[in-house]
Amino acid sequence: MKIRLGYVAISKSLEHVTSSHTLSYTNYEKNKDINKIYDIIYKNLTDLNKILTYNIKNSIHFYRLTSHLIPLADHKDVNFDYKNKFSSEFNQLSKLINNNHMRIDLHPNQFAVLNSIKKEVVENTFRILKYQYDLLELLKIKNKVIILHIGSNTFGKKKSIARFIKNFSLLPNNIKKCIAIENDDKVFNILDTLEISKKLNIPMVLDYHHHICNHDNINIKEYYQEIFNTWKEINPKIHFSSPKSKLKKDMRSHHDYINVDDFITFIEDIKHLNYDIDVMIEAKEKDEAMFRLIRNLKYKTNYKFIDDTTFEVD
Repeated sequence: MKIRLGYVAISKSLEHVTSSHTLSYTNYEKNKDINKIYDIIYKNLTDLNKILTYNIKNSIHFYRLTSHLIPLADHKDVNFDYKNKFSSEFNQLSKLINNNHMRIDLHPNQFAVLNSIKKEVVENTFRILKYQYDLLELLKIKNKVIILHIGSNTFGKKKSIARFIKNFSLLPNNIKKCIAIENDDKVFNILDTLEISKKLNIPMVLDYHHHICNHDNINIKEYYQEIFNTWKEINPKIHFSSPKSKLKKDMRSHHDYINVDDFITFIEDIKHLNYDIDVMIEAKEKDEAMFRLIRNLKYKTNYKFIDDTTFEVD
């Protein structure tokens, strides 16, 4: 079984480098200066180039793009042509990604709620998903993945799941093929998410920390194989983080780093299934947390490291 580790958006090792510079609609509306948006986009794409180059030098094959790469691209009242204006920059980024076989995905923020009871929220979610699909298309990502939570629990879980399925059916086919769904830490547990995954024939991302927070006494060991089987063309994806503390009030918050013993327990529980999987480290210290975990794994286990972030387990 081969495990690849990745991180989210910002590299803590690169000072003053972030592809998440943004601009609020309120600030844009003051003078509606499109060039100000273009300046931010150029800075974000330039910094993304630095981040991807850093990833390549450090054998990081798995990375989540920020949703803030193109400010206001999904806003209904702002129109600008970033695709043509920055085609050269996107082509350079695409070459970095694809020539080095890097897995890239996206995870919309909390404003993407496909099963909302509010029409304007659902319409906004459609725009968010189109924007994120367009980003992956511009980067020439073959296996596009956009990760969604099930979302709202208004009027109860059963009706909320039905709304998700109904609104999913209204998405364009090209976007439907990109969606993967994730269990959450409050409402929709792994069984709810797995049920929807099977009904819609879309992958399920297991968030291990969310399961710890929202498990309803479900024995997760009985469902690992079903969850991994939802992935057809690419490796199953896992989100892994550790709680800020064991206190109930801190349980849902992410720790700066990963509890290595919990991580090893997870790997030992799934190794008999012999799946190659990609694990996204969702810790506040980003890539530094990932590399600390790797150092601890090298000290505590006999896992065979193939490169800086990839290891094999027998």
